[in-house]
Amino acid sequence: MTPGQDNDLDNVGRPLADRMRPQNLDEFFGQSHLLGEGKPLRQALTTERIHSMIFWGPPGTGKTTLARLIAQQTDAAFLTLSAVLAGVKDIRAAVEEAKRLRQDENRGTVLFVDEVHRFNKSQQDAFLPYVENGTLVFVGATTENPSFELNNALLSRARVYVLKAFQPAELREIILRALSDEKRGLGKHRLTLSGEQMERFILRADGDARRALNLLEILSDLLEPATEVQTVSDALLEDLLSGGERRFDKGGDAFYDQISAMHKAVRGSAPDAALYWLCRMLDGGCDPLYLARRIVRMASEDIGNADPRALSLSLDAWQVQQRLGSPEGELALAQAVIYLASAPKSNAVYMAYKQACADVKAHSSYPVPPHLCNAPTRLMKELGHGKAYRYAHDEPDAYAAGENYFPEALSGRQYYQPVARGLEIKIGDKLTRLQALELDQQSQTKRYSS
Repeated sequence: MTPGQDNDLDNVGRPLADRMRPQNLDEFFGQSHLLGEGKPLRQALTTERIHSMIFWGPPGTGKTTLARLIAQQTDAAFLTLSAVLAGVKDIRAAVEEAKRLRQDENRGTVLFVDEVHRFNKSQQDAFLPYVENGTLVFVGATTENPSFELNNALLSRARVYVLKAFQPAELREIILRALSDEKRGLGKHRLTLSGEQMERFILRADGDARRALNLLEILSDLLEPATEVQTVSDALLEDLLSGGERRFDKGGDAFYDQISAMHKAVRGSAPDAALYWLCRMLDGGCDPLYLARRIVRMASEDIGNADPRALSLSLDAWQVQQRLGSPEGELALAQAVIYLASAPKSNAVYMAYKQACADVKAHSSYPVPPHLCNAPTRLMKELGHGKAYRYAHDEPDAYAAGENYFPEALSGRQYYQPVARGLEIKIGDKLTRLQALELDQQSQTKRYSS
């Protein structure tokens, strides 16, 4: 038996996904953007000039397998740590073993750290000297964005490779190989799937090869051993595939990417796409009340006063979700998303709010001008509170032209700039008329003072 090969005894008790793990690059499906001819990772492997790296991608895309192949391709020792379970003590033990292998056997080491984003800063820093001096080649695997979860020092010493979910055609090849392989796979079970059943299986796997093989193994366990080819009933397959959720990380990048996609579809006036992303997140198990809160945010940020009904409708949908639950609540959310995506767009309120906040942070805490202060007592009146205040309802058009409502140092600031869409057309026209009154008042004041 050549190194890396399995015998029947080795396969006893091992999950199908582990038994079918590719043993060389030719068996590896997918990630052609990294492993295709002339691609960077392929070149590194074929020339055996490997470097420390981070594999970033969803579950079941081959991160662990690629790390093993890197060690195999370069005849290096393969050590593994799980950041979920390991601590600094385990890191030190792995480093010492790498040193021993280098000194006693003149052999390199690939140290694979799964879920590396779960290590804290000090734990990540513990690798740096040994990556730097070549004691080991560091390969980390993460489902989270390395830019946010890993130290810059570690990132500067490792190249990030992005792994993608498997495409349906790739999953089909993985499943067929497992069904036909009599040594490592399920070939002895003589199990077969119809074309339609295969498509349903692939859909349920949702780009995750490990999930596909785990489901396939469960299916084989539900069937009696047979000497002839045995088909799978639709009823049995339905029982196996029902009740599961698609790939959806409720706290990671997939979560925020999908929220971002829905928000951008609403902003881009694409109701069909916005509805699709809403349904994707609901299908993946996202909390509908979280979605309701984000939809309310979209109503203010991207529609604002162009159509104030958008905010009311979003709040109504939130309330329906709270009161009625599923599925009535989700339908109300869908109604709100479609309305928001179809409504006229304005971020004028959002931009005005940000500018006003920036002014508040950038300047001193100016006192309220005396004429704007309330004067409920005689002392306050004697101090000038409310003196010379002009009651807007007593002025022509209920507008006191020339009155200043800002602190004196900020007089004349303009934050809100209505857009020429929806109700903000009328709002803009009104503000333009009022601005004209302001200019007339300023002109009169200048003439009077001169």
